[in-house]
Amino acid sequence: MYRQLVQHLRGDIIRGVFPVGSQLPTEEELAERFTVSRHTVREALRQLRADGLVSSRQGSGTTVMPPQPSTPFNVHRVASIDELIAYATESQYAVDSTDVVNSEDVTFDEAELPPRQRWLRLQGFRLGNDPASPPICWTEVFVAAEYAGVERMMGRQRGPIWRLIEDIYGERLVEVEQMLRVRPVPDELADGLQVEAGSSVVEVRRTYKNTSDKVAEVSVNLYPADKFRFNMKLRRA
Repeated sequence: MYRQLVQHLRGDIIRGVFPVGSQLPTEEELAERFTVSRHTVREALRQLRADGLVSSRQGSGTTVMPPQPSTPFNVHRVASIDELIAYATESQYAVDSTDVVNSEDVTFDEAELPPRQRWLRLQGFRLGNDPASPPICWTEVFVAAEYAGVERMMGRQRGPIWRLIEDIYGERLVEVEQMLRVRPVPDELADGLQVEAGSSVVEVRRTYKNTSDKVAEVSVNLYPADKFRFNMKLRRA
């Protein structure tokens, strides 16, 4: 029950129902509103405090906090059946920049974003556990604008971005289309990936759709070709 309450309150905070600086209803009011015990309410508020979304002080209630500076890395576990492909390693997604773009501002070879939409764009390098090692890849993620609140949870919650969409918005992503191809490394990324200009990278592009067949997220990952390995196992049903 407390997890359901956390999901509901987290969604209200991200959507601005409870803006930064405002106070949440009292424990008694929340318990009555959601028909739960005050113990359940306290557990939910404890989780919201752990997420950095609220702070509580005796006699002052529970206040919605502004977004905290991102931690250096967001751990992104990619070895899962939901990803369709396992790299059998943990990586850290260091987001260098975020902005909001229109579909028409983004061009892909052989594909494009659904037209007339706005997207939260995240860009950065995915790093391994050894800070002295070169980045694993460069990653650019496009999140449909209605799910842009996931940005507030980056660095606070483990797991891939699509899992945040499911947890925060109650969506279920049921289809992932994956495309792989070899292409030259973009000049502006060669130094960051620690590869020679003009060398090859492997692009792995994933498109995530929900139960309504709507594109919720698109990710583009560029891996140095000489360090990339693709394994896939197929089993007849």
